[in-house]
Amino acid sequence: MAEAAKLQVIDLSSPHISSVADSIRQACVEYGFFYLVNHGVEEELIARVFEESSKFFSLSLDDKKKLLRKEYRGYSPLFAENLDPSSRPEGDSKESFDIGNLEKSNLNQWPSEEVLPHWRSTMEAYYCKVMSAGKRLSSLMALALNLEKDYFERIGALDKPECYLRLLHYPSEVVHREGENMGASAHSDYGMITLLLSNGVPGLQVCKDKFKEPRIWEDVLHVNGAFIVNIGDLMERWTNCLFGSTLHRVIPTGQERFSLVFFLFPDPECIVQCLKSCCSESCPQRFPPICSGDYLEERFGLTFGSKVD
Repeated sequence: MAEAAKLQVIDLSSPHISSVADSIRQACVEYGFFYLVNHGVEEELIARVFEESSKFFSLSLDDKKKLLRKEYRGYSPLFAENLDPSSRPEGDSKESFDIGNLEKSNLNQWPSEEVLPHWRSTMEAYYCKVMSAGKRLSSLMALALNLEKDYFERIGALDKPECYLRLLHYPSEVVHREGENMGASAHSDYGMITLLLSNGVPGLQVCKDKFKEPRIWEDVLHVNGAFIVNIGDLMERWTNCLFGSTLHRVIPTGQERFSLVFFLFPDPECIVQCLKSCCSESCPQRFPPICSGDYLEERFGLTFGSKVD
């Protein structure tokens, strides 16, 4: 059995801004993962989102396939996504539903109101609440990087952030497929930061050092009401690997697991390049500048194979 990861708890409502920023810096350097409490997303809303998510995944496969993923939005069935294509030919044993930027409402797909009358309004309310928490957190992360609090706003990263809310369902039992069965293969996330909630069922693990072999995995324990926050690859590029994007995975436990994952990406036009506070003569820039939208398109293409199924 894996040991539990010793993650810090960050209080988003704390008035001690400097101390919180220091704690975030330490958490991001050590693990790239931490818990976030007092984030402003109400427990009642969270409960409704989990309830509506469960209702959708309980629909027949034929009904769910009416909303098959297009433009990275909509339903993906079991084994449709492979987060580690370099080492595993099979897809992961989970199904998902993705909701993108609400300002691009013509691209999002929604279940029929006749079938799930409160589904869209619930998801939109949650999306907006988590977006607000993510923006507040980004200000603290700027301070943690010895930048001005509004740095990411000033460079346009948060003008029209390209965010995704992903609903995930890991069945308690899946049809056996060739090779190792994984709920979510080992991967790092693509964007700035990720905010995750689960229904309390275990399975999430992190690998503190992604370059070490063999990999050592640690369990991420559930903390009621707390987001699990992790650093994405674009933040790793911004910080010249000071804040690393940590490998993580979900292993099957024989229990049905639901999770809500909010990916905060920068504005697609934002250029991600090494922060001045994160490079020096002894630590030169490791990555060339890249447009956030181009990077996202490339990574999604590798994961899904194509934009439209």
